[in-house]
Amino acid sequence: MAGSFKKIIDALNKPIGSSGDNSKKLAANMQLKTMELTPADAIKNTKNIRYKYKAREKSGKIVTSSLDALSKVDVHSFLMSQGYDVISIEEDQLFNKLGLAQLMIKPMSDKDLSFFLTQLSTYLKAGIPLVESISILARQSKKKQHQNLYNRLVFELTSGETLSEALSKQGNIFPKLLINMIKTSELTGNLTGVLDDMSDYYKTAYENRKQIISAMTYPSVIFIIAIVVLVYIMIYVVPQFTDMYSQIGSSLPPITVFIVGFSDFLATNLIYVILVIIAIAVILTIMYKNITAFKRMVQWTLMHIPVVKNIIIYKEVIMFTKTFASLINYDVFITDSMEILGKITDNEIYKLLIKNAVINLSNGESVSLAFKDNWAFPIIAYEMLVTGERTDRLGSMMARVAEYYNTEQKNLIAQLKSLIEPIMIIMLAFVVGIVLLAVIVPMFSMYGEIV
Repeated sequence: MAGSFKKIIDALNKPIGSSGDNSKKLAANMQLKTMELTPADAIKNTKNIRYKYKAREKSGKIVTSSLDALSKVDVHSFLMSQGYDVISIEEDQLFNKLGLAQLMIKPMSDKDLSFFLTQLSTYLKAGIPLVESISILARQSKKKQHQNLYNRLVFELTSGETLSEALSKQGNIFPKLLINMIKTSELTGNLTGVLDDMSDYYKTAYENRKQIISAMTYPSVIFIIAIVVLVYIMIYVVPQFTDMYSQIGSSLPPITVFIVGFSDFLATNLIYVILVIIAIAVILTIMYKNITAFKRMVQWTLMHIPVVKNIIIYKEVIMFTKTFASLINYDVFITDSMEILGKITDNEIYKLLIKNAVINLSNGESVSLAFKDNWAFPIIAYEMLVTGERTDRLGSMMARVAEYYNTEQKNLIAQLKSLIEPIMIIMLAFVVGIVLLAVIVPMFSMYGEIV
């Protein structure tokens, strides 16, 4: 990156001698003029900015994309090294001025991570160099976002950065766990092994999340349908009976009076009710994301609801033990492993547990002491943790715990799916039945008075 620019500057500053020197200086001047960048401009940037470029591939295809670099010179040198014929390079001023770099960073999904790591490992095992492997991924990717990401990785790698450093420079796109594991593999020389293990790790995480979402999709749809049906009945059906009752002038049961009053309120203030619900949802979401105490309270509450608590606890135990096993198996120090685990979990209850474990380690005590008799950590997982510490087989024991609770979670979700459908149907029938009963009962009363 800096080397290509240095050659241009040296050519400009070198005393004019032979015709060869003149031609080199002329070529350097022409290159800088083409990129509309002076030598001073080329060295003034201290951090990457976004550049848009248009280039022609060897096949003649025109490529339009973007790249983060220190200067146009770096972008030009990189594109030339990749075999592109550069057409134009210009700064994405709107992107840079508005600071969209941080706003547009979206972490790569577990599914995409698993695919990326699997493909990269396959290419490396086939003897293809790292830079070329990622270049192949960039050409194969159908998503523009991923193409740009892989090109940025290639740019960093060709600039002399290691793979872990190149990943870390992409903001929050790649998880800290993956970056730390790859950094460890660069020291041990077992990159493909780490890539395979991390691919399995993110595949498991994706499948677990998919199972949970699948289990929650049906009740969510039923709940939304129930709300829509109730709103329709309250706004369009109940008022028709209300008019009939008012004409007859008969007394109404308390439940009917309540339903009629609620129907009138809902018909008059429906928009305001919707806005209030949205406002409450937004406020609660913001509080959950920014207030640790509130987030911990919500998580604690959910983790004490029957059935729901097991799904959450199993999920956390699976991720904790599987990650812990991977770190230990690749000889990451146990203190470092705990610190990494504390950063990757989003559950405040488990963050507190891990924090206590780190304190225990600093005091010369065992990790398992922090998890002893804790309601959020199952007894089976605790006993396996103790056994692993005593037998010096902590990695393998944690891997077994992850497998066990992964199976338990799948069974629990399967049972939940079979129970949710009849429960939701009964609840929907009960609520709608109450409303309809409140409307129909006065009709029988009026019929009795007439007879």
